[in-house]
Amino acid sequence: MTLVVVPVRYPLSAHSRATLREGVRIARERDADLTVLHVNLYQNGREVGRSDLKRAVEAEVGPLSRARYLVRSGFLVEETILDEVAAEGADVVVIGRKQASRWQRMIRQLMDDPDVERYLRRSLDCELVTVG
Repeated sequence: MTLVVVPVRYPLSAHSRATLREGVRIARERDADLTVLHVNLYQNGREVGRSDLKRAVEAEVGPLSRARYLVRSGFLVEETILDEVAAEGADVVVIGRKQASRWQRMIRQLMDDPDVERYLRRSLDCELVTVG
């Protein structure tokens, strides 16, 4: 079964809403399962629960029958997302353009190649969709 992972902020920003809508569209188009992911940053001291995330997502796009809502905690959003994408065995990851820029900076620090999509494809065997 195909899995689409969509990391979002909570409360949903305009960018997160656009990313979420694109992730839902791709999941429906590919008859895929959907994982909506939010990362609680340890340093912010604010905890968002799964039910909060689910309510916000369903208020935006309606009920989703094949969706999972995950809330993870971490120090770095990008690293936590990459860990979850690897653990879930995601086929497609849908991120906003701002997130892609942060991933490029992080990957550039780790290696000479800042191409996030190539890195994900090579390291995690998944497709990256960037939303404008």
